[in-house]
Amino acid sequence: MEHLADSLPPIVRREPRHCTWCGARLSASGRTGRPRRYCGQACRQRAYERRSMVQRGGLPEDAVVLSATEITDLQDRLFQLRCAAEDVLTGIEDDLGTEEMHRLATGLVDTARRLERLR
Repeated sequence: MEHLADSLPPIVRREPRHCTWCGARLSASGRTGRPRRYCGQACRQRAYERRSMVQRGGLPEDAVVLSATEITDLQDRLFQLRCAAEDVLTGIEDDLGTEEMHRLATGLVDTARRLERLR
């Protein structure tokens, strides 16, 4: 007897997946089963420690706990993003050429990508 799952084509994910702890891009694997959530054992362990700490502290399950250093770093990166966006706006107002606008826009995208990695 043939199982329905045997006759279905494999599901192919189009969007990239990222480690739920550090944000690193996870490599696409041809494995079946549950998709990976972490890039390695170290990230899995840090996530477990955070979940345990949140449960002991009585915080909600979806709480995000950041150290003062991590908050300062996040604020710095947000400031860099705002500055890069202001540079693009100034470039538009100053009617800069295509090459210079491309350079500014590339800088804005690079800054936003660095900001995506929260840890």
